[in-house]
Amino acid sequence: MEPSHKDAETAAAAAAVAAADPRGASSSSGVVVQVREKKGPLRAAIPYMPFPVAVICLFLNTFVPGLGTFVSAFAVLCGARTDLPDRHVCCVFWLNVAAALIQVLTAIVMVGWIMSIFWGMDMVILAISQGYKEQGVPQQL
Repeated sequence: MEPSHKDAETAAAAAAVAAADPRGASSSSGVVVQVREKKGPLRAAIPYMPFPVAVICLFLNTFVPGLGTFVSAFAVLCGARTDLPDRHVCCVFWLNVAAALIQVLTAIVMVGWIMSIFWGMDMVILAISQGYKEQGVPQQL
């Protein structure tokens, strides 16, 4: 199979980029791509809590699906930050309550229980990342 015209253009463009690189890039150098996670409204409503509170919520979510998420909704009312800065605190509270209800109602078919555990793990991950940001330590997650 012969290389197509498009492949030749791509190779020529890569060679031009490599030639224009002042560091003398080799042919093995690639393009740096930045990946950003897009969060839905329910996922973005998870509050950044202190680490011990997040671990308690994970524990509660593990044994009683939705309970830790319901507790985290009250953390929002106590001033916990979320990834929804443009939404009112009351709206974010109700989003967390809705997530807790979804977890409770779907726990019968195991989906809610698994979702609840992942929700708790996300709370702990957010608490750890918040701790690194507050201490000025570079993140390695």
